[in-house]
Amino acid sequence: MKHLLVFLGVCISFLGFSQEFEVTVRANQVVPQKKVFLEWINGRGQAIKVDSLLPNSQKQVVFKGKVLDQGGFYLINFFDVPNPQKVLVILEGGERVLVQAEGINTPEKAGSFQLQSESPNIVFMNQLFALTNTLQAKVAVWTKELQDKPGEQARIQAAFDAAQQAQFAKIKALIPSMGTHLVALWATNFLPADKELALLEEIGERFRKARPNHPQVKPFLENLKRLKGVSIGSDAPEIALPTPAGPIMRLSDLRGKYVLIDFWASWCGPCRRENPNVIKTYATYKDKGFEIFGVSLDQEKAAWINAIAKDQLTWPHVSDLQYWNSVAAQAYQVSSIPMTFLLDPQGKVIAKGLRGDSLNQYLANLFSK
Repeated sequence: MKHLLVFLGVCISFLGFSQEFEVTVRANQVVPQKKVFLEWINGRGQAIKVDSLLPNSQKQVVFKGKVLDQGGFYLINFFDVPNPQKVLVILEGGERVLVQAEGINTPEKAGSFQLQSESPNIVFMNQLFALTNTLQAKVAVWTKELQDKPGEQARIQAAFDAAQQAQFAKIKALIPSMGTHLVALWATNFLPADKELALLEEIGERFRKARPNHPQVKPFLENLKRLKGVSIGSDAPEIALPTPAGPIMRLSDLRGKYVLIDFWASWCGPCRRENPNVIKTYATYKDKGFEIFGVSLDQEKAAWINAIAKDQLTWPHVSDLQYWNSVAAQAYQVSSIPMTFLLDPQGKVIAKGLRGDSLNQYLANLFSK
């Protein structure tokens, strides 16, 4: 399918199989004397600055170059200020992309952005964004409705679950058309990995045959291989990481209680939307021998701490601030968040991926015995 895009009245075509890219970035707001940065995410999930430019009088910069290491995931970092707006762009060579963004985040709202390109990666990214934005808009309506009508929680939760399953189905329907473009790997972040293992294996096999040595494919295949490593009935691997205050806390410190390990992050929209449900669950069962152990995949300590305070998450929290490179995420083979593991008082995994009503029902049955 072809998409014709017009930037500034000029028809822009896809550059074919070239390794060159051109990314035009326009910001609605700029920070005086601050640059816009282009960052490349390496195979370990670390963002490496590869270029930077000061916006011109039209609040615009243009990044040009050759893709690194067969192409991959890039971030547009607006001004590298505390809590900067960052926009993901997938570049594999041959793209011309327009990024139109607000340029700043505020404490109340993340900056908006739009991507335009004929690149298949960007075309599919926009389709995924549209699906998640549609669900997010519904969640905002349901959240307000729940505040006004708390007695409607069961109906609203059922509506959310149905909408979420419909979104999963649409994403799964898109993935075959993505082929071995890197957007297919990114799309798996929008699916519950523990429930879609067959699809992940199908995607992995496709990339294993076509692009086995790509630096983004290798960790995906490794994570896929280890995904079943923490199975129900196995002993939960130890987690010993810093708390927000600094001291190390161990998962084993909570032995003797039923513990829900909750992998999340301040930047994870589905995690933040799930937090009100987790708070209610915690209030119901915390005095019955139930505890939550929050493990964040954040990179910035301030963002992590602010999210804990804003969402009023009162259970223990730890993080090594290493994003997807977190030692805890690797130990538990976490490839998407939110992700949970429920442990019994002896530290064995008794359930995985419980959220919302499924978590509440499981705990209700557990504590009624």
